[in-house]
Amino acid sequence: MIRRQKGFTLVEIMIVVSIIALLLAIALPNFLHARDISRARNCQSNLRMIASAKEQWAMDYHKNGTDTPTPAELVNAYIKGSGGSLPLCPSSGTYTIGNLATWPSCSIGTNDTDDPSDDHIYLHSGG
Repeated sequence: MIRRQKGFTLVEIMIVVSIIALLLAIALPNFLHARDISRARNCQSNLRMIASAKEQWAMDYHKNGTDTPTPAELVNAYIKGSGGSLPLCPSSGTYTIGNLATWPSCSIGTNDTDDPSDDHIYLHSGG
């Protein structure tokens, strides 16, 4: 009587590993793209918050289009934060406040795709 040992054969293990590798090859690019879109939307939200803080600052202090607020003037009064620094871009970009006549911007900017949802720009509406 031949006694068979319990366990998996090498072929079975190789098949399972190849299936897992195939699933990773399909899923990983989607996860990376979703992460990039999430970072871009977080950056857009930060830019929207900076633009809103600039407008509130201008109304409170009766400023015009050529005046430029400092980060210390915006943070703590209009933007939740500490130490007078702007929120951080999730993709390690830097924010430029600019004067009241310009929109705030991120150093990363656009990524040259047709989809604006993954760009690091302020998607304002109106004038």
